[in-house]
Amino acid sequence: MDIFQNLALGAEIAFSLEGLLFCFVGVLVGTFVGVLPGIGPLTAISLALPMTYYLSPPVALIMLAGIFYGAQYGGSIAAILLNLPGTASAAVTCLDGNQLTKQGRAGVALFTAAIASFTGGIVAIFMVLGFTPVIASFAMGFGPVDYFSIMLLGLVAASTLSVGSPLKGMAMVILGIALGLVGTDETSGAARFTFGALALADGISLVALAMGLFGVGEILANLGQERHAPLKASGLTFKSMMPKPAECHGLWKTMLRSSSIGTFVGALPGSGPAIAAFMSYAAEKKLAKNPDKLGQGELRGVAAPESANNAAVQAAFIPTLSLGIPGDAVMAVLLGAMILHGIAPGPMLITSNPEMFWGLVVSFGVGNIMLLILNVPLIRLWVRMLSIPYHMLYPAMLFFICIGVYSVRSSIFDIYTVLFFGVIGYFLIRLRYPAAPLLLGFILGPMMEVHFRRALLMSRGDYMTFFESAPSAASYGDFWCMGGGRKGGVSC
Repeated sequence: MDIFQNLALGAEIAFSLEGLLFCFVGVLVGTFVGVLPGIGPLTAISLALPMTYYLSPPVALIMLAGIFYGAQYGGSIAAILLNLPGTASAAVTCLDGNQLTKQGRAGVALFTAAIASFTGGIVAIFMVLGFTPVIASFAMGFGPVDYFSIMLLGLVAASTLSVGSPLKGMAMVILGIALGLVGTDETSGAARFTFGALALADGISLVALAMGLFGVGEILANLGQERHAPLKASGLTFKSMMPKPAECHGLWKTMLRSSSIGTFVGALPGSGPAIAAFMSYAAEKKLAKNPDKLGQGELRGVAAPESANNAAVQAAFIPTLSLGIPGDAVMAVLLGAMILHGIAPGPMLITSNPEMFWGLVVSFGVGNIMLLILNVPLIRLWVRMLSIPYHMLYPAMLFFICIGVYSVRSSIFDIYTVLFFGVIGYFLIRLRYPAAPLLLGFILGPMMEVHFRRALLMSRGDYMTFFESAPSAASYGDFWCMGGGRKGGVSC
């Protein structure tokens, strides 16, 4: 099929009544959780996972993806108004966005953030459209050795390139792999690390683990924190949001440049939107004629990170859909959602489930238009959302967490699992251990084990098979670079 037939197939899914409804629900919920500091898209997606059991796989993925990129839009609102980033990637937006608020120009900053986010999303859509099928067709020739090596590289990248200590990140990856071993061995059928508990025969529930670490853990960590007084929304009129004509000069170049940086960074495993936002801001500061103005209320300082983080979020689907390798924790949860629906991620996804891939790509465009419509006219509503007291919000979240995880397998044991990992997540946050690599290890660990065993069976136990193919050799070379080594006699 040519590109137009593929897009027509995707449009049937994305423009169906169910597709439009749940795309709207996803971006609406995503914006809401992005506005409220301390929740984040990962928590929201974990909470929404049980709902997807009652949806078709394409529609379920459309809704979950909408939450992810919708949160990037909403995260800028609290960052600009209260200097509190709703998401980690919005931290850079605080630098100039909050300065504009102090200057009485919050409306201009919010409008610029919405337009920049839309631009970044649209640019990334074309990249996903163009590069994912190409990468998938190239990966059709991959074998178990190649998949194992690339997944190993993804885990190492996620632990070493993410914010925080690389050693702590690697420790969390290993812990996640160990948790993924719990359950029934796929090869022998023997129970592993179940300690006689029948509830663990199928392994630890992904939904319970994600909800515990990123839902209950975040709630416990945010209890008792002071709440800033919300900004009054009465002064935010549409007229006050319009930037001056002189300020628009060159702003589109900033958006396109930052969107390109975000797309490139987002497609790399282990990077994510936060790193893309920092890199785009640094590039803008380096290219600016007056770099000292950045950080004092420049619109370019808002447009650059907002374009980059939205582009990175949607570009992160490139390795996830084409190779089955998630770039960060949110992508890992989306990958887990596909597996729970019986969809095998990887190069065969586009040919075996074309309606899912093309429906998702078309829904990106629909969702970005919805977000532009939601964010510009309804900014005053989102500002009022900041006044919701935590003592009402968090108990409601705990209630829905328990209901959601119980509805998956009707198991009380899963509720105890959520609470257990919630306490673990709280201590990880306090000790500054990143929980995201743990989730990546938990999801990719069992897949790596399967490919590792297949590779050894095909090579009759020869471990040198992992160094013979070109993709695996390149992966181990990059692994050596990340460790500070040298490749080919030259510095990496």
